[in-house]
Amino acid sequence: RPARVLLVTECSMASNVQSEVEGVEFIKPCNLCPHMKRITLPKILDSLLMMTEEVRIDPAIAGRARLAVERMINLKN
Repeated sequence: RPARVLLVTECSMASNVQSEVEGVEFIKPCNLCPHMKRITLPKILDSLLMMTEEVRIDPAIAGRARLAVERMINLKN
């Protein structure tokens, strides 16, 4: 029986994670995020080339968020 994981995120993100991890059954309540749909590859490229966008995160919050992302990435291992 595969491991079961509740993955609460935007729909396409949940599908991407599921396609990368074998042996895990993801329970995905699909939440559409209208803001995620505004992000496109050309906009990302422009932002990186022009360095026009800056996001500032409180270091204490960033540390906890980084840990959560690292745990998600490590589901493959």
